[in-house]
Amino acid sequence: MRVLKWLYPGMKVKRWILLSAAGIILIVLGTIEGVNEVKRQAIPSVAMILVFWGIILVFSGVKKMVKSFVMIFMPGGNEKELVDLVYKKRQLSKGPKIVVIGGGTGLSVLLHGLKAYTSNLTAIVAVSDDGGSSGRLRQQFNMLPPGDIRNCLVALADAEPLMRDLFQFRFKEGTELAGHNFGNLFITVMTELVGDFDKAIKESSKVLAISGQVIPSTLKGISLMAEHADGTKTYGETRISKSTSPINRIHLLPENCLPTDDALEAIATAEAIVLGPGSLYTSVLPNLMVKNVSEAIAASSAIKIYICNVMTQSGETDNYTAYDHVKAIHDHARAKIIDYCLVNTGYVPGEFLEKYKSENAIPVKADIQRLKDAGVKVLADDVISAQNHVRHNSEKIAENIINLILELKEKNSVFR
Repeated sequence: MRVLKWLYPGMKVKRWILLSAAGIILIVLGTIEGVNEVKRQAIPSVAMILVFWGIILVFSGVKKMVKSFVMIFMPGGNEKELVDLVYKKRQLSKGPKIVVIGGGTGLSVLLHGLKAYTSNLTAIVAVSDDGGSSGRLRQQFNMLPPGDIRNCLVALADAEPLMRDLFQFRFKEGTELAGHNFGNLFITVMTELVGDFDKAIKESSKVLAISGQVIPSTLKGISLMAEHADGTKTYGETRISKSTSPINRIHLLPENCLPTDDALEAIATAEAIVLGPGSLYTSVLPNLMVKNVSEAIAASSAIKIYICNVMTQSGETDNYTAYDHVKAIHDHARAKIIDYCLVNTGYVPGEFLEKYKSENAIPVKADIQRLKDAGVKVLADDVISAQNHVRHNSEKIAENIINLILELKEKNSVFR
């Protein structure tokens, strides 16, 4: 029997099991003696001594066993770290069920903030990328692009920092692997080993010990087609990102690709569904173009939140306001799927304005009243982090989302 393996030589737990057992025996004997002494109308002094020492032995035995386990599973760790880890895991497992939908670096920023509040996270990620390392691997191995998936896995990882750095390592120029990312290669190899991209993601999730799950929006090899205002069409995500003509609508090729069952189940059981942040036409909307996804979001009882981009994106959202972003989403989804829009009201430093001006990008105007007139509630806050680039502050956007969920939960409980 497997239980008897604990008694094998070298396990370093037998002595502590015996010590705890001796303590339990003393507690039992003390209890029996106490009952007898009460019957004799004597002071149960012997019983108290036996119970006292029994408790000491049990406590000492259990403490030493815990320490033995800590040394095995957390080399160099201690009981305090183990207690903190268990407490964290238990608390996060009680967190709200949140589904985030998008792609690019924006999605990984959001996940990094949310994982401090809940482990019930599902990232549904766009798989239309055709450039860089992902595009090369996609062509050579006839697989889905791993780049955005990898970023989300790393963002949710509980693995050691060195493991996260390893997955993000990019090979330098001058080698045959130049431009490739180790994490992309790892997922590629895992796909070849297990024979399935979806399974490869799940196995990679185990390696990184992620909090939550990462799901491709579809397992079908897809590409994007943009229909422009001037009637022209652009094929491929990379070309669309570089185009200068305003986009009227984005399409998936092929059009009738289906989502995964895991994605639909996550949407159906979510307490909150978050769209963005990320490139509107090449990261967010492609997920909604997958058959049945928009309908599933509309049918879900979850709170639907859109995190509006901080800056416009040349070729995609030139001069777009927050309302324009929301309108594009509703037009493509053919339904009102946004309840709340999180907009930035923080100040973008002047040096960054000049930098982005050269890229034909400006801060997205938070036209709050237009959003309200369209029936969308607004969360307005300073949610930017301006370092090398102007990005969302992961902690601030996560805090806004969690506070909204808790506030609505409290209201619902009051009115029941």
